[in-house]
Amino acid sequence: MKIIIQPQGTMAIYEQIVNQLKNEIVTGSLVAGEALPSIRALAMELQVSVITTKRAYEELEKEGLIRSVAGKGFYVCEYNTDYLKEKQLMMLEERLGELIEAAKGAGLSCEEFVEMAETLYRA
Repeated sequence: MKIIIQPQGTMAIYEQIVNQLKNEIVTGSLVAGEALPSIRALAMELQVSVITTKRAYEELEKEGLIRSVAGKGFYVCEYNTDYLKEKQLMMLEERLGELIEAAKGAGLSCEEFVEMAETLYRA
């Protein structure tokens, strides 16, 4: 499991952790029943606060993606990949809408925006 934190990013660190773990689940890198690192171990590995990793795990648990087993740790749950993928697409659409509005505000044409997106996507 490889989580990359961007401290200067616009997204909170716990959200970055949540989104990357969701992506690992959707792509099958993390499978149902697989153990996750402990809250402390993940915090140490990412060099973030234990509170941050705890919040990320709580968010994933609320969404039913992971479960806590007392005295043993956190495990990936059985999940509906179609549902999770749909939620991710909705989140991407929302964020893309914000970017499109910013691009319009900067005076970019649709073609310029698409060209920029394609360039960045391929990089």
